[in-house]
This record gives sequence, C-alpha cells and structure tokens, in this order.
Amino acid sequence: MLNDGGHFEPEYADVFGVPFSFIPCAGSEKGAPRRGVTPTRVRAIEEREQLAITFPRVVAYRYELGSERLSATFSEDSVKVLSTQDVATKTVDAPIIGEIAIMTLDDLKTRREQEVAFLLAKRTLQKYFREDGDRGEVKQWLFPQVLGIARRWLSECVRCKDNTFPQLLLFEELADDAADKIYRAIAASDDGRKTLMPVLRPYDSEGSTKYVDFDTTKSTWVTDPDKCHVSHVVSDSGWEDKMAQALEDMDEVICYVKNQGMSFSIPYTLNGEERNYLPDFIVRVSSADGERISESGAQGWGPEPQDDVLNLIVEVTGEKKRDKEAKASTARSLWVPAVNNHGGFGRWAYVEDFDPWNAQTAIREFLAADGRRLNADERR
Repeated sequence: MLNDGGHFEPEYADVFGVPFSFIPCAGSEKGAPRRGVTPTRVRAIEEREQLAITFPRVVAYRYELGSERLSATFSEDSVKVLSTQDVATKTVDAPIIGEIAIMTLDDLKTRREQEVAFLLAKRTLQKYFREDGDRGEVKQWLFPQVLGIARRWLSECVRCKDNTFPQLLLFEELADDAADKIYRAIAASDDGRKTLMPVLRPYDSEGSTKYVDFDTTKSTWVTDPDKCHVSHVVSDSGWEDKMAQALEDMDEVICYVKNQGMSFSIPYTLNGEERNYLPDFIVRVSSADGERISESGAQGWGPEPQDDVLNLIVEVTGEKKRDKEAKASTARSLWVPAVNNHGGFGRWAYVEDFDPWNAQTAIREFLAADGRRLNADERR
C-alpha cells in the first residue's frame, strides 16, 4: 500500500510461526547500513627511494664442491627425536561387528638399520647433490660418502622414545626430515672445501620494497620518512609499533621494513613438506663506531666483509614450536650462508627470539659481538 509520500509501507508476514518483523527493512532508521572501516593504503613512497631494500628471491639451496670429499658437523639441530607423537606404533581396529584387531609396526621393526641408512643417503643425494642446482643429474659417485655420514647420524643423533625405533625413518615424511638434518650437518662442516649457494627464482631473482602497494583495515604505524621506504608498518599483534619506534630512534639503523606485501620468504621443509617462512623485519644497520662488520663466526658468514652495511633479518620473540625451530635453523644454516656466498646481494645475518622492548640493546650487543669475532679472525 502506498503512503502519502508515494512510498510502499513495509509489510510483515509469519512463516511457520516466525515473524519477519525482526528483519531491518529498507528505509527504516534501525536498519540503516553502517559505514565500514576505511582501509589504509600501504605503499612504497617514491620520494624515499634511497631507503629501498632489495633482497634475493631464493627458491632452494645447492652445494658447490671445491673438493668432493664430504664431512659433517653434527649439533643440537641435527638431533631427531622419534616418538609416538610423530607416528602411532599400535592401532586398535574395533568394528561394530566382528573381532577387535590390534595392528602394530612389528614387521617394520625387523627391517635392518642398514636399509634405513641407505634410504636416507639416497634421499639426501637426490634432494641436494645434483650437477646443476635442483634439476641436474644426481651425483651418484658421492653416495658412499653420504652413506657413511647417514650411518654416523643414525648412531649419534637419533633419539628413540618409548615404543619407537630407528626403522620408523623408512616412512617418507620422517625420511625427508632426516635428510634435511643430514644435509644441514654437511653444510655446517667447516673444512672450507665446499660452498653452499642459493637457487634463485628464474627471471625474477631480486625483490624490492619499491613494489609494496596494498590496502589494509588493520591498525598501522606511520613510518619515519628518513628510515623507511614504505609508508606504514601494519600491526598484526601489537608489538610492531614498538619495534618500529625502537628502530627509528637508532642511529645505527640506516633503514628498515616490515615484511608484508613484499614476497620475501625463506624456503624450508618440515616433515617432507616444502614451506615458505616469512620473517618479521629486514633492518639495514651499520656499526656504531664506523668499523667494519664481520661476516664470520657462528652465523656461517663469509670471511671478508665488503662494506659496513649488514642486512639483518629479525624474527621477533614467539612461542617455541617445532615449525619455528625448523624455520630458524634453515635461515641460519642454509639461507644466510648461501646468500652471503653468492656475493651479489650484500651481507646478511639472522637473529631470532627478538624482544621489541629491548631492540636497541640487542642490536648493539649483536654488532659488538660481531666486531669481536672479526678482530679474532684477523688476528688468526
């Protein structure tokens, strides 16, 4: 029915006893749509181009051998703990009709450990030792050396909890994880005759902050035009603003960026599954006293610094989880040394368990320790 203003009055009906009067109608004050949150445009500022940060797009890692004699250095990262949390060793099948069946892995337990070592050596060789990166022929002649290292790893680094046994490593996912640990131990060996190198994305090997441009409805921190190429830091969990403020107040920080909308990732594997890890920040720093920054020491850096600038990958404090340990281990022992050995992207380092409320002290302590390592290396 038309009212005096020439508009239709809303009408209501009961359907199966449910009144429709609770549904807002067009034109009613109660049902007027509310305006949504206005998004913030996060983008690279052209006028700040001198603060741009570039980075390599790494898709995998490979090994260049100066000598084809392999060795391995095992550490805590090399340890593999087997437990029933990873794989069940007993399963009870209780159907509605019929007898209960208990299935175990006793048959698997009878397999020889030599077979396990052969599988792990084969898997390690296929994944990491090829003629041309990840697509060439497998270097089969290195198999005896890798087999010897796999045997050592089984003897020294495998920990079996209740009701587990080394033959569980014959499962594909566990075997892939074991192969990764064996390879990292080989990469960590310090005999100086092999070089870990990155496999870069074809035709798109370098990323940059200059391509950042996206919208967000999250809260943001407006960045200092003298410290960041990107207009804002997006706050995902509350500590990003504090971290940005701490970095902007440091003379040692040349520039920084939060890793969002940049496609900067570190490839790693967990349980045989290939994944990508996105660290929190990239910070370009220089030494406070103008001295050179070393790339030697525990981070696996190259021995000769090229300049006073260090690209610091920062992972902020978080809960200790299995995937986080795999991410950090890959960043330290594979990504950083591979990129530094490449030599075309500047010098890089990685720090984790970073407290935003202690960022300035932590960075300065890191640089001081780094300088002491350099001086010790030069004396040697």
